[in-house]
Amino acid sequence: MEGNWRWVAVTAVAPVSWGATYWVTGQALPPDALWGGVLRALPAGLVLLALPLHGSPGAGGGRRLHGTWWWRAAALGTLVNGAFFSLVYASAQLLPSSVAATATGASPLVVLALAWPLLSRRPRAAAVGSALLGMLGVVLLVGTAASGLDPLGVAAALGGVLAFATGTVLSQRWTRRAAAGAPPAAPRPLTMTAWQLVLSGLLLAPAAAAFEGAPPALDGEGVLALAYVSLVATALAFTAWFAGLARLDASAVAVVGLLNPVAGVVLGTGLAGERLTGPQWAGLLLVLAGVVLGQVRRPALRRVVLREHAT
Repeated sequence: MEGNWRWVAVTAVAPVSWGATYWVTGQALPPDALWGGVLRALPAGLVLLALPLHGSPGAGGGRRLHGTWWWRAAALGTLVNGAFFSLVYASAQLLPSSVAATATGASPLVVLALAWPLLSRRPRAAAVGSALLGMLGVVLLVGTAASGLDPLGVAAALGGVLAFATGTVLSQRWTRRAAAGAPPAAPRPLTMTAWQLVLSGLLLAPAAAAFEGAPPALDGEGVLALAYVSLVATALAFTAWFAGLARLDASAVAVVGLLNPVAGVVLGTGLAGERLTGPQWAGLLLVLAGVVLGQVRRPALRRVVLREHAT
């Protein structure tokens, strides 16, 4: 159990840093969603590829992918990076950062729904309960907003959730098949993450040029914001995320992702001066409760219930 929580902590680096991207994007970056996805993914992927941590090719490592992992990296990159980054970028421009971040609380339910047919994994009661708590928190935070919300912003946020959840489940499906002996062997998480980012940036760039023209010009503040979004909230965060995916259940990882809206709300209220109503604060507490419940395994949960019953 202790080892499990250690990987939960590693995985949590990702959603916490992602939560900050909503505020950073809304405050310091231009409103070009497609170029935002390209400029976030491509530099991060190149930096990860350059790191001397991929191992020797003779030991199953190296910087190259093999066989079907090329198209898998492209598919996952399109979902988890290209589509997700662009939709998140758009939602951050159209919604308050706290609300845009909190919409990601829907992801555990989507992951649970997809994991059943794709991973043949029936959801545990605790996982369903934690996902429902998180979703209820999202409804309170988004549905009771003091001012009207842009429907396009809400649609972009939920579309990003769907793309990311699909990529999360597919990543576990392919990795576990490879671990069970299906060739070719899975690349290291760092190598796979790097190529997903590079391929998603290359695939998204032509669409960005066609629909948004030339890349946006960035001032000094914009360069610093992009450096954070690309190197910290992408290169570092996705390495931690996929390392966690290789060791934790999909449902547990998805619930850890609820820390994304928590970080977004904290920054939105603390730095951007956004204000939450009473029901929205209640929603935030429900999201936090969902995170904790999602990490309690059934035996541990049973011990807690028996202890309370005995007292």
